[in-house]
Amino acid sequence: MSTESSPQAREANRRRKLVGKVTSDKMDKTVTVEVIRQKVDSKYKKYVRVHTKYKAHDEDNQYRKGDHVEIEEHRPLSRTKRWMVVRLVKRPEQELS
Repeated sequence: MSTESSPQAREANRRRKLVGKVTSDKMDKTVTVEVIRQKVDSKYKKYVRVHTKYKAHDEDNQYRKGDHVEIEEHRPLSRTKRWMVVRLVKRPEQELS
């Protein structure tokens, strides 16, 4: 018996997943997600923050600005979209007026 899974399952396992904050939801079926990570500076050997923005597919337009979401690599959906929103991690608390 082989314990190897199907090719689709193996492909899904290789896709990168990132967590970031939605910075724009003005486009139809698309959100802009900013991912902040830390990397070591090559010269000074200190940790610096690196901000990267990705455009991700949001089929139902359900994610709003400020939401923390998880995005996953996907096949190219347009010229700039190569990511898809997988799930909502955290929604910001609404202020009471």
